[in-house]
Amino acid sequence: MKENIPSNKIALVTGGSSGLGLAIAQKFVSQNIFTIITGRDQQKLEEAAASLGSLCLPLVMDMTQLDKLPGHVQDIVRRFGRIDILVNNAGINQKKDFTEVTDQDFLQILQTNLVSVFSLSREVVKVMLTQGSGSIINISSMAAQYGLPKVIAYTASKTAIEGMTRAMAVELSPSGIRVNCIAPGFIETKMSATALNNDPERKRKVLSRTPMGKLGLPEDVANTAYFLAAGESAYLTGTIIPVDGGNSIGF
Repeated sequence: MKENIPSNKIALVTGGSSGLGLAIAQKFVSQNIFTIITGRDQQKLEEAAASLGSLCLPLVMDMTQLDKLPGHVQDIVRRFGRIDILVNNAGINQKKDFTEVTDQDFLQILQTNLVSVFSLSREVVKVMLTQGSGSIINISSMAAQYGLPKVIAYTASKTAIEGMTRAMAVELSPSGIRVNCIAPGFIETKMSATALNNDPERKRKVLSRTPMGKLGLPEDVANTAYFLAAGESAYLTGTIIPVDGGNSIGF
């Protein structure tokens, strides 16, 4: 039975209980978009959903369990009738010297950051094709814009996400489904702030090559995600947008 909700759009944001995912969910909810946030930690999800209010639903979903993703999508459609926006935000990272990265390490990151994005997108696209519309927003990284040491698997996964964005856009846009990608730079989250504050030399290097001279905020990424989800970006597809204060073109 389909639920009645006070919203005209339904969004699905993976990894939505913290960081960039939570900021994106906050932006969507503030714009009257009913937003389903996913993650593996039920308590964390419920706390995030409680802070977001009645336009948010927490959904426990493990992105590595590929066989369960179709069922999750079908349940959402059964309850709410449609999926208008998909934000593929969930991801993991690992910092290791190149020669220390095992095959299992590499495959685990590709499974979470790349294969699951393909699998979930495929199922959501089936829904969007019946609607004749939809917006998919992938989250890449500065690691796909230039070389970063000690994150080889993460870099491979995010570079592939950008290529997949273009391929998806070319194939799906004729059917009314736009596909775009955000490549965040150094964003001031709790995790990044701690890391940079404990490494003054790295922080200096980051800021010195960022023309705007400061770290970004999660809201900067969230505002771009909303723009890509909204009608104002109706003629944008296949784009990779760096939200990085100019870091990727800085010197």
